[in-house]
Amino acid sequence: MKDFYSEINANNWKTILLFVIFFIGVAIVGVAFGLYLGDIITGLAIAFIIGVIYSLIMYNSGAKTVLSTVKAKPVIKKDDPYLYNTVEGLSIAAGLKVVPKIYMIKEESMNAFATGISPEKSYICVTSGLRNKMNRQELEGVLAHEMSHIKNYDIKVMLLAAVLVGVVILLSDIMLRSFLWGGGRSRSSNNNSGQAQFILIIVALVLAILAPIIAQLIKLAISRKREYLADASAVQLTRNPSGLSSALTKIKNDSDVTVDTANKATAHMFIENPLRHTKKKMMFAKLFSTHPPIDDRIKKLNEM
Repeated sequence: MKDFYSEINANNWKTILLFVIFFIGVAIVGVAFGLYLGDIITGLAIAFIIGVIYSLIMYNSGAKTVLSTVKAKPVIKKDDPYLYNTVEGLSIAAGLKVVPKIYMIKEESMNAFATGISPEKSYICVTSGLRNKMNRQELEGVLAHEMSHIKNYDIKVMLLAAVLVGVVILLSDIMLRSFLWGGGRSRSSNNNSGQAQFILIIVALVLAILAPIIAQLIKLAISRKREYLADASAVQLTRNPSGLSSALTKIKNDSDVTVDTANKATAHMFIENPLRHTKKKMMFAKLFSTHPPIDDRIKKLNEM
């Protein structure tokens, strides 16, 4: 089994790669915006100022923003002693210095996710459906899976990917709106009008290229392999592969799988894609999926 320190080191490299791709994306948008304004340096400066400020704000408040987006509410010990004690026990087994804060979504579907920027500032969120429908071993398996994401710093990569991709999309949206509203240079002439039209075509092409890059960015940063590693790490914590295997089987067979408050920006964080039954099956769906096939995960757990 892969060493935990090697996984943490790999996630650190993924973080660096994310920043590199992010700056490339911002630069592309900035250059396109600069061409429209007539000054590439100005366009780049505006893009990077907005990008950096927004990234810092969202990164520091991102976890709470995610919890707010999915309408999760905090759970304290007196609300659910068993849930709290299970998370506390697993955090000790995982060697964490701080017990992750616990949140719950009032939702009949069975799902869970972890978020945060570090093990010291982390959160575990479960749906009420998962809490009510899972037995003790199954619940422990799911919580151990999420605890593994925290221990391995997967949560940092997942949150950072969501924030940086969101920044590129925001900048693209600002740029397009400025074009549509006629912002930018006030000087107009036939020549300038022709140039503006040409730039709009370039922008459209850039965004058309950028969209699949964004999708690939999420796929690259949030590798499907991390789910297998978290499954294996969960077994190390609980010494019971059948608990998580049984939990995933229940999730797979649950007819109420869609988390109403989830969206494309948060779906990759869940233990299983909460939107998987809301989209039509496509030829390349598996290629772009952020989650490995649940049957494969169950099979690997049953073989342990």
